[in-house]
Amino acid sequence: MRLTNTLKPSTWALTDSPTRRSNADMDPVPVHLRTWTTWNYMAYWISDALNPSMWAVASSMTAIGLSWRQALSAISLGHIIIATVIVLNGTMGARLHVAFPVIARASFGFWFSYFCVVCRIILSIFWFGIQSFVGAECTYQMLKAIWPSATRIENRLPASAGITTTEMVCFLVFWIFQFPLLLVSPRRIRHLFVAKALLVPITFLAILTWAMIKVPPHLSRVKPTVSGRSISTWSWLRALNSALGSWATLSVNIPDFTRYAINEKAQYIQIFIIPTIVTVVGFCGIAVASASEILYGSVIWDPLLVIDRWDNRAASFFAAFSFTLAGTNISANSLSAANDMTVLMPRYINIRRGQVICAVLGGWIICPWKILSSAPGFLNFMSANSIVLGPFAAIMVVDYWVIRRCKINVDELYKPQGVYCYWHGINWRAAVAFSVGFIPTVPGLAASLTPKLHIMNMQYIFDIAWLYGFLSTSLTYATLSALFPATRSSVNASEPAINTPKNLER
Repeated sequence: MRLTNTLKPSTWALTDSPTRRSNADMDPVPVHLRTWTTWNYMAYWISDALNPSMWAVASSMTAIGLSWRQALSAISLGHIIIATVIVLNGTMGARLHVAFPVIARASFGFWFSYFCVVCRIILSIFWFGIQSFVGAECTYQMLKAIWPSATRIENRLPASAGITTTEMVCFLVFWIFQFPLLLVSPRRIRHLFVAKALLVPITFLAILTWAMIKVPPHLSRVKPTVSGRSISTWSWLRALNSALGSWATLSVNIPDFTRYAINEKAQYIQIFIIPTIVTVVGFCGIAVASASEILYGSVIWDPLLVIDRWDNRAASFFAAFSFTLAGTNISANSLSAANDMTVLMPRYINIRRGQVICAVLGGWIICPWKILSSAPGFLNFMSANSIVLGPFAAIMVVDYWVIRRCKINVDELYKPQGVYCYWHGINWRAAVAFSVGFIPTVPGLAASLTPKLHIMNMQYIFDIAWLYGFLSTSLTYATLSALFPATRSSVNASEPAINTPKNLER
């Protein structure tokens, strides 16, 4: 019955809102819909971290030359840092019960916040395509396990396409498989996270056990090198930056999910569960990648390529199925993009419609297989996330916790000429601080995409883009706000802070 109701055209209609610049999905979440508990956030992160892409972040570090100790330390420290930022920004959503694109108006200004929203939409669309292609690889392994003849399908696509006919078919199959899940509301999708949290860890532990039996740890713990050179400190920092980039997106838009928290404390578990579960996943990825060097003669950083070499078809199918379930792509991509799209066109787009738009755009207009074609290319993409997301997260954290002392008027967030208008809808302090954190990293990004480009030592700033962006932006924004405090017309200090559930009722 619920599935039938989901497919009814009437369920796609937008619900009326008190204002023309909002809809029900943008408004503060009413009390009866705040259903996410501590267990739901634990399940969310267990299910989100246990996916092939997260595995690849760790194992690809060994593919470019880091030892297992260097890679694991970069992953652990990176996720301790990012988990702290996630909880700081997530608390805003848990207290105010509104999504990231609405909260961003308080720190960036009503109209400048749209710049952040558009950047976040673009990143979500790219990530949706990448995760969908990973899902296509999982689908291929399942089809090959059932019908080995699938490996003999003739390729009719040119080499320049970067993808074969078989891979394109698998991509379409996975895209169709995950599409119905996009129609589930954010309040009910938490049940999917619980299912993933119960099933997928079994596969991860099974693959780890297999690798350690095949290659005992004392044989695989070797220190690799790149072209005969030892790994430099900057290589480790670049790996740290990639670890930070893994969840840099959610460090900004985590209020999209904490807005559904049953209470503020429910989401605090994230500061413990994120570094713990990601370090475990990282260990699995590194251990299996190190074992693959002994078993197959080269470091295999993609777990699906490890599965591809198995002779046991049943094991290959169930492992690939678990990875397919883990990569359903909803939590950090389609839902985030949908929340952002509702702000751009609230009279025409709600969360369900936004997810469909993301699926169509992210599924077909980008070429994720080219990004994932090599370990360095994957890490470059992860680092590219950081150059905008670090400054965004910094401004939100400093503005809410330092400048405003946790006081935000929710009603004013929906008014273009309200107290968060600043100067023509732009908080120039945030704009300047963002520029300080963003512009110096651009030459390094250009060099990473065009190796022949010489930019002297600017590449080093890009290697630590998230850390540089977050710290430099935080300092700049705090300094500018202290020297040039917002005037009464920008932030009306007499307005009461709307933080309690009672005041959030509309």
